[in-house]
Amino acid sequence: MTDTGDQSDPDDGDSDGPSNGPDGTEVDDADSASEDELTGASVGTDLDDVVLDELDADGDGESGEASRGLFDDLLSGEPIFENKEVLRPSYTPHKLPHREEQINKMATILVTALRGDSPSNILIYGKTGTGKTASAKFVSEELETTSQKYEVPCEVEYINCEVTDTQYRVLAQLANKFIEKNEAVIDDRVAELESLRERAREDDAELADSEFDGVEAVTEEIDDLESDREGFEEVPMTGWPTDRVYSSFFDAVDYHERVVVIMLDEIDKLVEKSGDDTLYNLSRMNSQLENSRVSIMGISNDLKFTDFLDPRVKSSLGEEEIVFPPYDANQLRDILDHRSDVSFKDDALSDDVIPLCAAFAAQEHGDARRALDLLRTAGELAERDQTDLVQEAHVRKAQEKIELDRVVEVVRTLPTQSKIVLFAIMLLEKNGVRNINTGEVYNIYKRLCEEIDADILTQRRVTDLISELDMLGIVNAVVVSKGRYGRTKEISLSVPLEETEAVLLSDSRLGDIDDAEPFVQARFDN
Repeated sequence: MTDTGDQSDPDDGDSDGPSNGPDGTEVDDADSASEDELTGASVGTDLDDVVLDELDADGDGESGEASRGLFDDLLSGEPIFENKEVLRPSYTPHKLPHREEQINKMATILVTALRGDSPSNILIYGKTGTGKTASAKFVSEELETTSQKYEVPCEVEYINCEVTDTQYRVLAQLANKFIEKNEAVIDDRVAELESLRERAREDDAELADSEFDGVEAVTEEIDDLESDREGFEEVPMTGWPTDRVYSSFFDAVDYHERVVVIMLDEIDKLVEKSGDDTLYNLSRMNSQLENSRVSIMGISNDLKFTDFLDPRVKSSLGEEEIVFPPYDANQLRDILDHRSDVSFKDDALSDDVIPLCAAFAAQEHGDARRALDLLRTAGELAERDQTDLVQEAHVRKAQEKIELDRVVEVVRTLPTQSKIVLFAIMLLEKNGVRNINTGEVYNIYKRLCEEIDADILTQRRVTDLISELDMLGIVNAVVVSKGRYGRTKEISLSVPLEETEAVLLSDSRLGDIDDAEPFVQARFDN
């Protein structure tokens, strides 16, 4: 599977202690562990270990057996990457080529926050990999940095609505973030006042430039702040009424003066799952807040998601709209050139690697994320080959690997009924049936449903599911004319059969099918 980011390296945990690898990093040395620890035996040595040790001593490597020092061998080559994280989608670069126009438009809207006023709400649209999130995070970081420079209280909070996809979770996460920030503000202020109180006890003149007329007033302020701190209660991720969660969030945001920009990435997922209640509440907050101001920045891949919003929410939310167009091949090449300078060691890429990555990604609707994934995966494949140069062949292998991983993920997340339909098509093709038609698929589908005790849909609905699989690129369904016999769909798989079968059988329900082959023999039965 493709490396998805934030995964730690597996830790063997069986060695007595770390040793240094060729690049100076600490690695677990399996040789330092005793044979008893490695085999789990308390006494004596297993015969297999004796044989393995003899093979190690021979060092001929012709037996095909695993040998000691496995990771030492893998670490023997020079690494290709200087900083692989630069090629991940989560990385926010210091420069975003070909997005200056969109970034400047965001900045002109959000600069209002630095004047203490609430900026207009912003909706950002664009297909996957067009730089929406990276640009929004870049502008947000600049906004917070500038606000600190000019001592203007301005904060940006990021929520990924693909993960945090209900009103309760969004409000709870925001409430807890602001509670944590408020507690930090209180702690700093209390420490400052305690220091002032100690100095004032020795010399009243210390209070001359403060708002306090005596030590007792300082103590009273400290007590009030500590009381405020104790009044904050972390919101659990489940269990509270939604109105209580909203109240906690409201109170936390309004605790002191500030302008808050709430960035809702994949905002369409939130609306799809929970409706527009969250956006309605957030967009109306400013009329009730006394100290702070709130602005919403929504990011979406779906240009039409606002069609389903309440007109009042739609009017408020879509005050400013920014569209991110896809990158072309030359723009993608610039992006990859910029990132590769930081991510790879010098002279680690052959001349045709970046142009090929850019060309492949340009075919995928100008997806910069795809281009970066290709370049990173190609580098990883080159490292596995223990070569110090990433070449065109590595990019082509990376393209195949990423495409296969995409197919596996799409198939894995299909609804059960779609999986059964796909399984029926796969069984027919696996048994040599060509020009598969909908009737044949439906006959196998019904038998599979009976086998696993699933509801049987109508043939019309199964035809719709086949069309959906066609749209996803999993099958190819072509309508052909049979003359006076009418028209029918001829169906074939568009994905690798073995990998698709493995994913389908990993589903617990489909995995219960003992032997589906006889179903195919009776495919023409009614």
